[in-house]
Amino acid sequence: MTSFDTSPQLNVWRALLALAVVFVMLTTSGWTALRHHRTATALQTSLSSWEHGRLSGHALPDPGASPARLTRFFASLSGAQRAALARRYPLAVGNMNGAPVTLRYQANRLALAEAVRAERARMHDGRLTPAGQHEAGRRMHRFEAMGAPGRQILAFDPEGSGRAAEVFGDLDRAQRISVVVPGVDTDLLTFQRTSRRWSAPVGMAEALYAAERTASPATRTAVIAWADYTSPHGLGIDSATGLRAENGAVRLNALLRALPDTAPVAPVALFCHSYGSVVCGVAAHAMPRRVADVAVAGSPGMRVEKAAQLRTGARVWAMRDADDWVRDVPYLELGGLGHGEDPVSRAFGARVLAAKQARGHGGYFEPGTDSLRNFARIGVGAYPSVVCAREDDACRTGLSATTPVGRA
Repeated sequence: MTSFDTSPQLNVWRALLALAVVFVMLTTSGWTALRHHRTATALQTSLSSWEHGRLSGHALPDPGASPARLTRFFASLSGAQRAALARRYPLAVGNMNGAPVTLRYQANRLALAEAVRAERARMHDGRLTPAGQHEAGRRMHRFEAMGAPGRQILAFDPEGSGRAAEVFGDLDRAQRISVVVPGVDTDLLTFQRTSRRWSAPVGMAEALYAAERTASPATRTAVIAWADYTSPHGLGIDSATGLRAENGAVRLNALLRALPDTAPVAPVALFCHSYGSVVCGVAAHAMPRRVADVAVAGSPGMRVEKAAQLRTGARVWAMRDADDWVRDVPYLELGGLGHGEDPVSRAFGARVLAAKQARGHGGYFEPGTDSLRNFARIGVGAYPSVVCAREDDACRTGLSATTPVGRA
């Protein structure tokens, strides 16, 4: 039987390794990576225009109002009025929690078309270096692909490396909703990949959606590829701290609170990969009650020492492939660096799932793997059929297909 426990000697070694990592980070990159100055983005400009806009002589509501308030506002409008707002403020509406999801898809198609035009112009801008023009071409092709008919882009921000979210399935009618939260090096250019397809957010969500439909064909599911936060780039200072996760957690909870209301309310499962599990760990205490499950894979930690410290009523699951390099990171927190206990350790207290065929750090969503099948079973609520990592089947203790959702 494979053990996920660590010896005292290994913990000492990891502590020493952590100190070495801290020293290298501070001497090579300093703390400047933690400080940025940002000018107004295209999204902020669109939101500012909305704030000063009017419809039929009336001021528009605060775009930062609660999703419930914005939902009521859009419900009071005619179809023509909603379409007019999407045309006038595409980035604002396309990223507005509380706006109807189909209107957000429509607005983001318009925003993507505008972004394509902007990048096409940059491709021929003589003020850019050849490398800059090439980058503009890559972005243009990515935006064209995202704007293709049938794609359901729930969020889109072209600024900098960019952010996005995409829906697979019918979010308004879903009986179960899954959200994939990716890790480092996630941006608009890595949102979708041709090679290593299943390691990118779109591929992860596509694979999970297909696996959920196989696991329970009668269940209406929807899966969101959620890359709507600024992730760390590479394994530097940002990925070793929780700063990116704190901002991502705010954005993730905003999404969760804005998910469509259904009767009965559709349970939500989060599938958090790599640094995405840090985001989910920071967000956990403030998640809405409808979040039934938080499952992490290849996690460097969740910023706590025990699952109970996440302060959520959601079931907490964890998995790690034996070939995943993340098993060798220092599982501790020291001076703000590191992310705490290993989620697959017995000490942490999560329900540990099998991931024998996951194929390294980026392979947890590959079709045909134990890891993806386990994720899909959680996503559709088929808890008795999950496969545990340990022979004692402890991950299924106290579970049934009708286990109540949310906090106790």
